[in-house]
Amino acid sequence: MLQVVLVEPEIPPNTGNIARLCLATDATLHLVRPLGFSIDDKALRRAGLDYWKETRGVLWDSYEELRAAHPEGRFWLLTTKTDRIYHTARFEPGDFLVFGRETRGLPEFVLAAHPEAQLTIPMTSKTRSLNLATAVAIVLFEGVRQLQTR
Repeated sequence: MLQVVLVEPEIPPNTGNIARLCLATDATLHLVRPLGFSIDDKALRRAGLDYWKETRGVLWDSYEELRAAHPEGRFWLLTTKTDRIYHTARFEPGDFLVFGRETRGLPEFVLAAHPEAQLTIPMTSKTRSLNLATAVAIVLFEGVRQLQTR
């Protein structure tokens, strides 16, 4: 199905909730170091409940290492710094949905290297961003919807 990438996630409950989303959609979860927590952290296990051990996950030392391991992969970068709405992308099986840190988003070098792959979730100007787990759920389930309706 799809691949979910969290680049330098900081908040354990968000990552636990995203692990549960990945399990529910048969997606693989990729975590890119440094992490803002230990994956043995009680808060992470509590957020992921007993699903954490069943989640297909891969731990990477850097975003560059992940990209190098998947040179043919299609990587979609989720950011507030573009106008291209996520549902205008045509998702394919195996696509990577890449999300940044809760406090800063994706690093600038990642965004600058691939402006054509940037997507956003539209929202009013009353808020800066959405909770990371909420953002992942929105885009991941749109990808699942697209793939199941073909």
